[in-house]
Amino acid sequence: MLLLEFIEGGSVGETFGVFAAILSSALGGTSIGATRYLVSAIDPLVIGSFRFGIGFLLLLPLTLLRGDRWPGRGDWAAAVGLGLLFFALFPILFNASLIFTTAARGALALSTLPLLSLVIGAALGAEALTWRKSIGVVIATLGVAVALLSDLTSAPPGAWRGDLLMMVAALCMALYGIWSKPLIRRSSPLAFTTMSMAAGAACLILLSCVRGSFAPVAGFGAPQWLAAFYLGAFGAALTFYLWAFALERTTPTRVAISVTVNPITASLVGAWLLNEPLRWNLAAGIVAVFAGIWIATTTGPRAQAAGASASGQT
Repeated sequence: MLLLEFIEGGSVGETFGVFAAILSSALGGTSIGATRYLVSAIDPLVIGSFRFGIGFLLLLPLTLLRGDRWPGRGDWAAAVGLGLLFFALFPILFNASLIFTTAARGALALSTLPLLSLVIGAALGAEALTWRKSIGVVIATLGVAVALLSDLTSAPPGAWRGDLLMMVAALCMALYGIWSKPLIRRSSPLAFTTMSMAAGAACLILLSCVRGSFAPVAGFGAPQWLAAFYLGAFGAALTFYLWAFALERTTPTRVAISVTVNPITASLVGAWLLNEPLRWNLAAGIVAVFAGIWIATTTGPRAQAAGASASGQT
């Protein structure tokens, strides 16, 4: 029992949170392949409807079986609002940005998330702004730029519009990470994610129905349904449960910096499944990304010594 309390509340619990965030972002990177497969057949709104609709249907019975604590009535409006922000507005902005810019530039723009989380979190008093976190965020973001170097040189006309939309999407994600943290702690990661995802999925399904976007689904075969289920099960249910699990245990910036793993994973999956070439810059980018994550999510020797001294005096 004492060990469990230490894991949940101590440094080990925070380490679990960081690893959960990295796994969440890695799964998000693999979901790009399924999205790219479906985007030629159905509207991006329908992709979001399937992803978060299936994700909600999988999370709901699990939440009920576990008896997790749901957000209190006073938190319902905030949970629904954050669900609309993260599970409805974010995917709309994300998909719209890729109409104007390239996937590589979009990935780099999304990688501003940890920087936005760091600055906004410090401004709102959600977490302290430290040199170690700042340096780690910069190194990880530069690592993404290096990894995508060969794909960043060519840009379509007006690509800045897509880059800007993706940065607004990153802003939505940063605000969700900061504002949802206290709500998650008052309920549970699973129940909060289920309620928020339900709000976002309902919004996307309604918009898809109004636009008549579900019509092409009638022609789906087994591959399309498998891709849709993968997005719902792994790209939504597991990915965003892990994200909420991480937010409960560590700071928004330490969770957000894991998003730099997303384009790295997407590139590796593309090389494996689509025979896309692997270049030296990808390997260099991977090293820089993980170095940045390590710097931002660990404590320096001086801080460790100060912590040990303080604990020794108590």
